[in-house]
Amino acid sequence: MDIVVFGAGGRAGRRAVAEARRRGHQVTAVVRDPARHDPVDARVVAGDVTDPDSVARAAAGQDAAISAAADLTVPPQDFFPASSRALAAGLTEAGVRRLVVVGLAPVLPGPSGAALMDEPGYPNEYRPFFLGHAAGLAELRHGDLDWSYVAPAGDFDHEGTRTGRYEFAEHGDPASRISYQDFAIALLDEIEAPRHPRGTASVREA
Repeated sequence: MDIVVFGAGGRAGRRAVAEARRRGHQVTAVVRDPARHDPVDARVVAGDVTDPDSVARAAAGQDAAISAAADLTVPPQDFFPASSRALAAGLTEAGVRRLVVVGLAPVLPGPSGAALMDEPGYPNEYRPFFLGHAAGLAELRHGDLDWSYVAPAGDFDHEGTRTGRYEFAEHGDPASRISYQDFAIALLDEIEAPRHPRGTASVREA
């Protein structure tokens, strides 16, 4: 497949590019400024995931898209809804229907069924960031793309290595961790054989 990865310079994005290339896919890696990133095994282009025209140009000729994009210089309540709207418009213009988004655990259901960030005792010092992600997910639900929103059940194991295994969790779990490499396996599996069309998924280590 030809896969475009937005936010390819970040930790999750770089692992998604590497996993896609490991499987033999052709990858277009989209970053804001290619000169600021180390080379990756992909075609690297400059792009803005909040600009529909930029998304459409980067996605031209692609079969599917992954978005791992974030911009911490922009308020999250602005960035994530804008990126979801731009992805919906730009990918549609480019004829790309399949999108997998790297999500955030706090916006997914916790044990009670409410959002994990609303569970009693959940730490909310980064709640504006959580709410920005939630707004971006809401925009995806309003659109017509074939999307999946995939998040760690808890957080990333920043020192973790690739085991080649993962499993889907029934709900978010603050204690859960998964390596970036194993999370990338879940992303590419969801691209190749969607199990959560127009839905969310929590991923944990197996």
